[in-house]
Amino acid sequence: MARRRDEVPEEEDQEMEEELVSLQFDEPLSWRAGKPIATGELLRRLEKLSKELVDMDQETIDKESLNHVAKELASPNLLSHREAGVKAFVAACVVDILKLCAPEAPFTPKQLKEIFSLFVKTVLPALWDPTNAYNAQHKYVLTSLAEVKSILLINDVTNSEELLLYLFSSFFDGISGSSKAASGEQVAKDVEFHMTDILVTLVEESPSLPPAVLDVIMAQFLRAVPPGGHKEKADASGKQTTLLPKDEPEAYVMAKTVCNSCPEKMARYVGQYFSEVIMDVSGNNGHANGHKDDDDDSDDEDGSGPSDSDFKELRKAHQLLRELWRAAPAVLPNVVPQVDAELSADNIQLRLLATETLGDMIAGIGAAGPPPAPVLDPAAYPPLKLTDEVPEHSSTSILTTPISPLSFAQTHSQAFQNFVSRRLDKSPQIRAAWTTAVGYIVSTSAGGIGLSREDESTFINGLRDKLNDSDEKVRLAAVKAIETFSFRDIITKLAAIGGVNKEGSVLFTLADRCRDKRPSIRVEAMALLGKLWGVGSGELAAGQESVTSALSGIPSRIFNAFYANDEELNALLERVEFECLVPLSFPPPPKAKGSKSSNGNSQSQPATDSAYDQDRIRAERILLLVKGLDDNAKRAFYALQARQLQFSLMLENLVRQCDLLNGGNPEGNADAIKANLNKTIAYLARYLPDPVKVDADLHNFANWHDRRCYQLIKFAISAENDFKTMHRAVKEFVKRVQGSPKPHMLDTLLPLLYRSAYIMFNKSHLSTYMDYSKSDKDGLGAAAQEITTKISQSNPDLFKTHVRQLCKDIAEGAPTPDKTNEASMVETLKACSSYSKKYPNELPDDRKFIQALMSYALYGQPAKAAKYAVNIMMARKDNKSMVSATDLLQRLLKDWRYDSPHFLTRLAAVSQLELLASKVAADANEQIIETALEDVLLKVRADAKDSDPEWVADSEIDEECQAKIWALKLVVNRLRGTRDIEDAKEQAKSVFKLLRSLLRQSGELCKTKDTPKHHKARLRLLAGQLFLKLCTSKHFEEMFSHADFNQLAILTQDASAMVRRLFVEKLQKYLVQNKLRPRFYTIIFLTAFEPDTHFKNQIETWIRSRARFFRDAKQNVMESTMGRLISLLAHHPDFGTEIDDLVDHARYILYYVANVATEANFGMIFKYAERVKQTRDGLNPSESERLYVVSDLAQTVLKKWQDKKNWVFQAYSGKVGLPIGLYTALPSHDVAQEIAEKQFLPEGLDEQLDDLLKSIDKKKVRSHNVKTLLLVLRVDIIGTQKRKGAEERADGQPAQKKVRTTASKPTARVKSAPKVAKTPSKRPATKSTKASSRSKKVTASSSPPLDSADRRRSGRSKKNSSYIERDSSEDDEDMLAGVAEWDYYDAKGNRVRDDDDSSDLSEPDEEPDEEPEPEPMNEDKVEEEVPSGGDESELSDIGEIEEEAPASSPPKANGRRGRSAASSPPSKTKTLASRPAVKPSASKGKSPAASKTKAKPAPKPRAAPTRSTRSRRAAAAAQDENEDTDSE
Repeated sequence: MARRRDEVPEEEDQEMEEELVSLQFDEPLSWRAGKPIATGELLRRLEKLSKELVDMDQETIDKESLNHVAKELASPNLLSHREAGVKAFVAACVVDILKLCAPEAPFTPKQLKEIFSLFVKTVLPALWDPTNAYNAQHKYVLTSLAEVKSILLINDVTNSEELLLYLFSSFFDGISGSSKAASGEQVAKDVEFHMTDILVTLVEESPSLPPAVLDVIMAQFLRAVPPGGHKEKADASGKQTTLLPKDEPEAYVMAKTVCNSCPEKMARYVGQYFSEVIMDVSGNNGHANGHKDDDDDSDDEDGSGPSDSDFKELRKAHQLLRELWRAAPAVLPNVVPQVDAELSADNIQLRLLATETLGDMIAGIGAAGPPPAPVLDPAAYPPLKLTDEVPEHSSTSILTTPISPLSFAQTHSQAFQNFVSRRLDKSPQIRAAWTTAVGYIVSTSAGGIGLSREDESTFINGLRDKLNDSDEKVRLAAVKAIETFSFRDIITKLAAIGGVNKEGSVLFTLADRCRDKRPSIRVEAMALLGKLWGVGSGELAAGQESVTSALSGIPSRIFNAFYANDEELNALLERVEFECLVPLSFPPPPKAKGSKSSNGNSQSQPATDSAYDQDRIRAERILLLVKGLDDNAKRAFYALQARQLQFSLMLENLVRQCDLLNGGNPEGNADAIKANLNKTIAYLARYLPDPVKVDADLHNFANWHDRRCYQLIKFAISAENDFKTMHRAVKEFVKRVQGSPKPHMLDTLLPLLYRSAYIMFNKSHLSTYMDYSKSDKDGLGAAAQEITTKISQSNPDLFKTHVRQLCKDIAEGAPTPDKTNEASMVETLKACSSYSKKYPNELPDDRKFIQALMSYALYGQPAKAAKYAVNIMMARKDNKSMVSATDLLQRLLKDWRYDSPHFLTRLAAVSQLELLASKVAADANEQIIETALEDVLLKVRADAKDSDPEWVADSEIDEECQAKIWALKLVVNRLRGTRDIEDAKEQAKSVFKLLRSLLRQSGELCKTKDTPKHHKARLRLLAGQLFLKLCTSKHFEEMFSHADFNQLAILTQDASAMVRRLFVEKLQKYLVQNKLRPRFYTIIFLTAFEPDTHFKNQIETWIRSRARFFRDAKQNVMESTMGRLISLLAHHPDFGTEIDDLVDHARYILYYVANVATEANFGMIFKYAERVKQTRDGLNPSESERLYVVSDLAQTVLKKWQDKKNWVFQAYSGKVGLPIGLYTALPSHDVAQEIAEKQFLPEGLDEQLDDLLKSIDKKKVRSHNVKTLLLVLRVDIIGTQKRKGAEERADGQPAQKKVRTTASKPTARVKSAPKVAKTPSKRPATKSTKASSRSKKVTASSSPPLDSADRRRSGRSKKNSSYIERDSSEDDEDMLAGVAEWDYYDAKGNRVRDDDDSSDLSEPDEEPDEEPEPEPMNEDKVEEEVPSGGDESELSDIGEIEEEAPASSPPKANGRRGRSAASSPPSKTKTLASRPAVKPSASKGKSPAASKTKAKPAPKPRAAPTRSTRSRRAAAAAQDENEDTDSE
């Protein structure tokens, strides 16, 4: 190397010139042909020359003295010498001469080419072998070329492009290790540094760079691509990164340094490089204005796009762009605009590629692909904390770590904004790619560089919107995009604007996808939510605020999907429940001390630590889950657990049948065995998504005949086994099936095992539940009590090992006159009471325990503790229990008066004794009943105030109201406890009178003082519920008159929302349990005007579910209800013959038809409606015309519904019966003929009915906007919604009706456009457009006190504080996953499934009621015959009374359209007010078309009626107006 010398002062230059040093070496280095110099000698001479040249300085050397040596060194003999050492020393000497003679080289161009060929092809490549004997000379050459920059002389060589290409290729390939020595020794870092320096010098100082060389440089960045070539983005799941190096390859680093060292020059070269690729490929496709015509649906099928080979090159170029942005973004200023232009290309593939590329560049994702997805392990223990460091992924590589050296949004703002705008691209592929990219951008914080608050908000809102996209691929991409976020990022970024309970947030919208119609989306969304909750359960238990607000609502949203009535969704829900929310593997077994836990944190789980109780930890997770469920989700959760017992029995039966089959070689009656197996499989297949697959899988399982699997199933579904045994059995079962010849059987067997095994309610967890129910630790006591109660009701067998402890707790916690019991003891008593019903003899009967129960009956708080205590005491039903009951009653009746101590508790105990020990209480009945009636029910002690609430919660009921409730129950229990039927019927008269009075007087019994509002609400509700309970007994139901029935039905329209809800729920429960006769289904249809939209939706779902159930059972129960409904409406207090009254009644009929009618049963329903006009009113014959009006109304509505649905009318040929008592026969054929020919509907009603049906249609053509979509996804709505008008006046007057106009002249009637502007009722018509654009607020109006009749009617539109319209459209249907469903429980607490889409194990074979008694004209007889109307008797067609004939199935279509097709023209689109005032003569004498185009006057305000406010009609009008406004 050149030695460093002091600088020579200027004044001594002349002197130095006189002291030039000449080269002293004078030995020959060349030879003549045939006389070569020996190699050893030649090496010695070259070494000597090299040493002398090294010591010389450029400023003191006599350059002329070097000419001879230079000539000899450039001779072919030396440059092409076969000895590597000779070449090495020659090269070392040459670089010294080049240094000393710089800037002029003493070589000819030819010699120079030979010299650089030696450098490039021989000397420098030898550096890859550090063990080479002449490595020092090689490094010296490299260092000299780099420091002196003599490498630049290569540009003077002829055809230098070849040498440059070889040099760059050699350096990159060599440093990458492809030419490394066999020893594997690494190249020194100084060699890498000097090589890089040489490349930088060549790029920076050379006038131009050959394209081939640039290709080589660019190719180094593609070393980041995983081995095996380019992978599609969709495949970049992180698994490939295991093949990637942890650090950047050396060649990659070298190319990166070259680009960053010469940014300006490389920017020009790179720009040209990409121009050749991008413009050549994409330029042929044209960019135009970037927008295709709307009618051009074939984005890239017109043949103008790039070819496959061109597109392959283009994709490779875009891969390179991604990596260049990570490595050297400064070289891309000319390239990004070209990619930006691609965003506007017509060709969809180009737009897609550009969107993906820009998205990855913004996120800092390179050619290696995105980072591996974060691991969300819900089974990890201890659970992850928000403050924990994110564990590094095992396959993390620097190449997959998102890095963005510059902010793309600031560096290329225009391209960034254009990328953002791609969220609205018309192509779903582009929107999906954009969504995926946004997920990475936000999760990586734009490659670590950060996003502005505005940009991050834009992306998060865009991600939320794409969860609601109309295309399934986009929605799926949005869900998968959220999977790229770590747990901490989800909480801090996505949940920053709101958690899963906040409407409009990302997590709320993600939860909506749990009910998406597409299975793939449902699976991803529900599994992700389940994992999030499982991972965050630790923070949720700790009460961490941000995690709680973000994730606490997840279980409710998941379990609410149960109401979709979709078996595939139910199977998914169970898998998420047992694999994500509370995984079977949670918590993991204890680990050795010091080992890392499964969440990546170094926390020990010592195997000897007694605090690590797996059963307790798991039970705590279950309690946390139940604690966070809302009411509907909780019902769904318990319903899933309640059916476990039935499924375990069915699965046990399947195993038994499979064992008998013996692998296809049964022993015994083969046909019977196979038939039983087929029957069992067919039954199970009804409750799983794909019955065909289920049938095949279960038959394959039976033929496989693995006895070990049979045993494992028995282990899993046995209540005797603890959780560990069950879990091990499930794991082994899964492994065995996976290793079987047909592992796909697991798709069917695993869901069955999940439903049948004791997973959530396991005996291992029961002790924890009981402990928490006593201590209320962490606020989990209520959930623990609830679970304990449910277990005692649905699976009392689990209590066998704990019942003694329960009884001990009851005895120890017994109250005394001076000490009250703990509140938690009520649930313990309830659990024990449920257990005693099934195992009464397993409870202790010692004196201490009995005395404890008596203490609860005397002093227990709250009063229901006494009820449960009496239940337990009377469970054995033996003489000893009767003796105890007698003793207890004597103590209860001491000081038996209202103001005595513990009167409520004693009243509850006596009430229960009246039911369970009526003989014991018989002697004291007079005293008991007198106190209950005279001193409690008929007296009012609290003063009624106008400020009294309409309803109070159970926990806030005052003592007087509780006493009235228990007293009323006592009266009814006395009747129920009477065993003699004749005595019971005699007592029932007074009891019915009491209950009837409560209903008619709206809960008022006292004649001298007003009862508080909330007392009356509770009493009339209880009266209705007790009527239902009594009607579950046949002899009481027979006494329940039609007038009482009609009065009871009005309770569904009570002024109090809670009265309506609780009454309807009780009615539904009894109907599902088949405890009430089918006539009670009629009552449910009076909920047509229910103002609570959500509640009404649930009722409609229940009606459809029951209708489907009866259709499958071949029972015409719901169809025959039409006859009763007509009678009920004809006797409704609001009945009237005015048009508005009839339109209201038409809503009831439409409500029935929309939920019950199908094309198959339409003919039968129509015949029931038609049949009514062939009878007289059996309740009030003088008012039979009411029946005929409603009959004609029903027929008209049915015809219009048929036209609307475009159904083919199938005339029902069978006979239909009407209930005797409600209807009687006509006196003669002439009267029947006269009634049949007369039309009882007023003129002008037809158009109003058309408007009524159109109000339903408008919901299906509303604009498809995001806000509406969010509402749609929350609740599926079917049918007409009822909503109270915001403008209803405080005095109860109906609001003025609103008029829609589409023309500037408000008096003109024209055909409306699909969307019609509407005007508020108090604004001129000319402002309709502006008014309709405003969002309308629906407020609850408070009405003044009304009399009982008015309150009954106004109750249908009161207290609807927020009735947001959930609407649907055809575009939405693809995103909906079902509708809500109710859950019901039988007397034992078992869930009853009620339709064909969901489990109805509780009633697999719903049987008809008892056999009818042979009494003619007896309603019970014909109503209980299932084959015909289900609950109806039959009246002959013209008045002859006949026996009910079995109803045959509807005949095939006879080719006729609906009857209305001939009698009335098809309805046309009209612009109408929601209820316009139509003069009766408006269309008289004119054609239908003419009458429809004639202008109609604006409605006039009507005077307040003297009897009723008609708030129901006002609510209906306001609802229609609000619906229409929403549609704008």
